[in-house]
Amino acid sequence: MNYTLHQLQVFLKITQTKSITKAAQELHLTQPAVSIQLKNLQDQFAIPLTEIVGRQLYVTDFGKEIAKAAENILNEVYAINYKTLAFKNQLAGRLKLSVVSTAKYVMPFFLTDFLKQNDGIELVMDVTNKAKVIESMANNEVDFSLVSILPEQFKIQSVTLMKNQLYLVGNTDRVFNKEKYDINLLEKLPLIYREAGSGTRFTMEQFIKNNDLHVIKKMELTSNEAVKQAVIAGLGYSIMPIIGIKNELKNNVLQIIPIKKLPILSEWNMIWLMNKNLSPVAAAFLEFVKTTKEQIIKEKFDWVNDYQA
Repeated sequence: MNYTLHQLQVFLKITQTKSITKAAQELHLTQPAVSIQLKNLQDQFAIPLTEIVGRQLYVTDFGKEIAKAAENILNEVYAINYKTLAFKNQLAGRLKLSVVSTAKYVMPFFLTDFLKQNDGIELVMDVTNKAKVIESMANNEVDFSLVSILPEQFKIQSVTLMKNQLYLVGNTDRVFNKEKYDINLLEKLPLIYREAGSGTRFTMEQFIKNNDLHVIKKMELTSNEAVKQAVIAGLGYSIMPIIGIKNELKNNVLQIIPIKKLPILSEWNMIWLMNKNLSPVAAAFLEFVKTTKEQIIKEKFDWVNDYQA
């Protein structure tokens, strides 16, 4: 056997994504490079690690066992690296985050300087919907989660990062007055929804229910980016966080439609389980966020004030 750590890392990512293409994207490698690493690893085993059925890649039972062993080996290697840095009095380890999909427009700005100051820290961040974010927190799989709707089923601690404002958004094909429209306009426009489990969808549905509106549900899409592109294409309108449409507003491909009772206001909160013992890395990041968040908001998100009602 002469397999390398790189081969194990690539194979583990393939088993996690069930796709050579997705593994290549997440590892920032080309697809041929990933395929070669998989072949080189496979050549060292007489039993198949993966198989292709139709156009779908599947991991064999033997492959799953090798993936488990690979994960254990890589974790031990990470531990050695972290201990080496710790002996040099450098903060080292993994920072594990789970954030709702719209928070990808927020969280990187709170991470950049922290990671630059601590190059011994490895970031693992899962971007998904609210339901999966809460699940990963409940299973103690992450240090922190970032949500705009606080879960009621768990005892948690939290720190507020910044405001989250949701507006009615459409493309620029139709001209709307600058004066605020009555809220009943929402009943006349085809609306595009996020998928069930999304925090944005929950907020949108609560707003519609609380105002006794009977709206036209045009379609349901599984990501904020998909909703954005559908709105740009003219397939409908949606209530969206302004934080995710900065460039589209600037480039005049999207517009905020003035509606009474909008924007919907909420807050981004970084949360963790009440009794969780934070690692030194997690504790350092929490302190960093608390002491720098106002400066980060002022420097990176001041543009939002240009659109406030």
